[in-house]
Amino acid sequence: MTPEKLAEMIAAGESLDVEFKGEERAPLSDKDLIEAVVCLANRSSNSPAWLLIGVEDDGRITGASPRHESGRTDPLRLTALVANRTRPSLTPRVSVVPLHGREVIVLEIPPVVAPVGTISGKYLRRAIGGDGKPCCLPMFFHEMHARQADRGAEDYSALVIPDARWEDLDPLEFERFRRNISERRNGDQSLRTLPDLELAKALGAVEANGEVRGVCVLGLLLFGKEESLRRFLPTHEVAFQVLSGQKVEVNDFLRWPLLRVMEECEQRFASRNREEETMVGLLRIGVPDYPSVAFREALANALIHRDYTRLGAVHVQWHADRLEISSPGGFPEGVRLDNLLVTPPRPRNPLLADAFKRAGIVERTARGIDTIFYEQLRNGRPAPSYDRSNESGVVVVLPGGKANLEFVRLLTEQSRAGRDLCLDELLILNSLWMNRRLTTEEAARLTQKPETDARAVLNRLVETGLVEPRGERKGRTWHLSAALYHRLGKQGNYVRQRGFEPLQQEQMILQYVTKFGKITRKDTAELCQLGPYQATRLLDRLVRKGQLVRRGRRKGTYYERN
Repeated sequence: MTPEKLAEMIAAGESLDVEFKGEERAPLSDKDLIEAVVCLANRSSNSPAWLLIGVEDDGRITGASPRHESGRTDPLRLTALVANRTRPSLTPRVSVVPLHGREVIVLEIPPVVAPVGTISGKYLRRAIGGDGKPCCLPMFFHEMHARQADRGAEDYSALVIPDARWEDLDPLEFERFRRNISERRNGDQSLRTLPDLELAKALGAVEANGEVRGVCVLGLLLFGKEESLRRFLPTHEVAFQVLSGQKVEVNDFLRWPLLRVMEECEQRFASRNREEETMVGLLRIGVPDYPSVAFREALANALIHRDYTRLGAVHVQWHADRLEISSPGGFPEGVRLDNLLVTPPRPRNPLLADAFKRAGIVERTARGIDTIFYEQLRNGRPAPSYDRSNESGVVVVLPGGKANLEFVRLLTEQSRAGRDLCLDELLILNSLWMNRRLTTEEAARLTQKPETDARAVLNRLVETGLVEPRGERKGRTWHLSAALYHRLGKQGNYVRQRGFEPLQQEQMILQYVTKFGKITRKDTAELCQLGPYQATRLLDRLVRKGQLVRRGRRKGTYYERN
């Protein structure tokens, strides 16, 4: 840790990764220091945390008191203190950094796999408090389970419930599981003929060797009787709500086994999901309000990946213009909004996820989010949004409203011609359709892939005649092709998007200089709707032709008539 880096960290303020401990009023006791270290260790992150002793909450540097004799702080002794008073032992990296004439003790706390406590058995975790600021909160036993599940170190659905018995399971739910395999066709057909006990053992729903020794959380979630679910898994609940503004038309809470909940919600969805038809040649295409496949995958994801240690229901909310599905528990560790489409599958409850796949309810490839995006875009709707998700819950919004039938016709024509578009191509085309123009960098962010991959997708769309490039290198942008605008009867829009040809741009610049005496690169970029690099190249071309002369240097550069 250097003084410069420390100053930057203090200027940024406290966060989930950084905590200040001032000693202006009184020295920090060993007990409080150990609890602060434990708190920072028990946070959901794979990066180090930092405890800064000698910095007040408001960022003032008041300096740390010497913790050892001879008026100094020995980093090795402080490291040993933390290791001896934490379980499992935690070994931070300690340094004493001089800053503004005072000393700050810096503890770099490494990421941990298992929850860490004090030797007295106290567990704390770093979280955002009710005032919106980082703080230390008690860490309860169920939160330890949830944290381990988030990290993929524990499968909550595989835990045995001590008091649960085989009699708590409903034989009708076993039949429902077999029927799902038969109807959906992509399930594990080898499970259809197994007796109830063998089926439960094959799924990992029970522990048995001749007789049932224990029933797992998975067994109750899939096959449990309603009264047993209420008794042993009180956190399990699903709400189906139909909302019209502030008015609640339907508000039903279901505490049934998961497959029964899936069937009930799908039936309610189908009864409300309207369909609009459009013609592509002689082919009649139905465009629903919401794709049924996308709804099923989103609901299954909410049931599979929710945190069953948290109170709260999975909510399915049908609004006039959107469908929202939310579930308790944030994204598993390593999953973020900017890598949803590319990160490897990280189920919070792996055994439950496997059971849904073997029942044929979700994709065996475990790429359900791709399916949600693909189906939503393929039906002429905006892309799903996960932007309202946070550390306490995941929310997916499927936008509704009027479908883009022209987009549906385009995709249908491409499919009939043997050119089925992939998800990346759909994302880019949908964005160009709505925003008219896209840079390579924006396309990379949209597809959540490197720019080289995004450029390959864009070039592929150029080859199919759907997209055209404009500009060069870093200034290159992409827009829909002339043929596509012509097909839509919007040739004028194409001309406006394509902009002016180089000779026209040169004439515009010369007229501008004649009128106003001089022009800058910024003026050129605004006048011709170009990027800064393209504007520079255009001005340099006019200089080489002898029509303009360059004056000034750097930011003061401008151009006049020669």
